[in-house]
Amino acid sequence: MGRGTRDKVQQFVAITGASEKVALQSLKASDWHLEGAFDVFYSQPQVAVTNSRNLEDLYSIYKEPDADMIMVEGVSQLCEDLQVDPQDIVMLVISWHMKASTMCEFSHEEFIRGLQSIGVDSIEKLREMLPSLRAELKDDQKFREIYNFAFSWAKEKSQKSLSLETAIGMWQLLINERRWPLIDSWCQFLQVRHNKAISRDTWSQLLEFVKTIDPQLTNYDEEGAWPYLIDEFVEYLIENGVVSK
Repeated sequence: MGRGTRDKVQQFVAITGASEKVALQSLKASDWHLEGAFDVFYSQPQVAVTNSRNLEDLYSIYKEPDADMIMVEGVSQLCEDLQVDPQDIVMLVISWHMKASTMCEFSHEEFIRGLQSIGVDSIEKLREMLPSLRAELKDDQKFREIYNFAFSWAKEKSQKSLSLETAIGMWQLLINERRWPLIDSWCQFLQVRHNKAISRDTWSQLLEFVKTIDPQLTNYDEEGAWPYLIDEFVEYLIENGVVSK
């Protein structure tokens, strides 16, 4: 490493607090321009380095004694140690980071890689991260990803659709984050008029409806390409005087 390069690395480390390895990677990516290296560094999400031994020890605390999985009992203990209710939406955010395939279960790979992606290797560190994990729900793109993830995560493995009871519970958890004033009417409508499982299309399209249609339906287009169930919901709102159209 030449003197000029070494000086740039030292300056980069002093200003960013990054390791020499990260400094070299950022400088190489910017063709050795220091200002460009800062841009590269700060444009990348910085994840703390985790200790693999700590992660394995943590996994062993929560895994089943006779299976290489964290199941309902282990997840309940994890929630207790984090001092959060199992129904707290932050557990959905954590499960999203872990890319968990099933509610209330974590495989070894999901648990380890998920905590690595968050940048924590202890319960104390994960607990400290809870406020920032909750804050991710305020980011529109991340909220959409978490919302879409929740459908597969919450449904029964053998089913293509989401049971109505589970869907309503998930909507009350997620859509309440968006403070949609029609959420109670939507859930009542489903129980009274639909009473069937929810398809992935309905699940995804409801979020579009929430994001784009005014609660008073002033910009609702009857000719729009909404699923039939959402069109029925609009009729239900008008019939019951929830909105005037």
